[in-house]
Amino acid sequence: MRKIIFILIPVGMLFSGFKKIVPDLVEKKYKILSVSSSIEQRLQERVKIIKQFVSTNSKYNNELAFFIDMRVMSGKNRFIVYDLKNDKIVDQGLVAHGLGSETGQMEDLKFSNTNSSFCTSLGKYSIGQDYFGKYGKAYKLFGLDFTNSNAFARSIVLHKYDKVPYEEQDYNIVHSLGCPMVNEIYFNRIEKLIDNSKRNIILDIYY
Repeated sequence: MRKIIFILIPVGMLFSGFKKIVPDLVEKKYKILSVSSSIEQRLQERVKIIKQFVSTNSKYNNELAFFIDMRVMSGKNRFIVYDLKNDKIVDQGLVAHGLGSETGQMEDLKFSNTNSSFCTSLGKYSIGQDYFGKYGKAYKLFGLDFTNSNAFARSIVLHKYDKVPYEEQDYNIVHSLGCPMVNEIYFNRIEKLIDNSKRNIILDIYY
């Protein structure tokens, strides 16, 4: 007759591995909602400006705005969805900048409002009507400052691209020709916000 041996494992040991996994999942899920102090300071300065801007013009959404911090390398989450009413970040993702903005230095970029410069332009944008183009659904952008006043004429739009990665990384991602270009999964999230907004959402690109 075979002997059956029972091995008793303490419950604490059985679930110890599970306890190690759960915090990692939680941390990964909410990692996108945390930013460094310097990034937070720059963001809050821009939030203050945008809040004042939308409060004086009923055309624009005063509850939600998008922000892109160009001092953050492109491999890190720098496209920020911000809740203006509750003062909190609700989403973040990667976004490419214009090829012409490269200077050869990792964190030293240049910006231009000139046609065919392939540069990113700084300033406030009004996100306009969607359309279907080379990369599928995209949104027209209208520059509201002298630094980006040629955005529409330059065909600068908010669009997705399958070569933009979803996860953060330690090196720069692909470049656009001047457009804010995001990952497809992230685009799917922000397009719902844009389409459900009764008023134009502001996109603010700063440095």
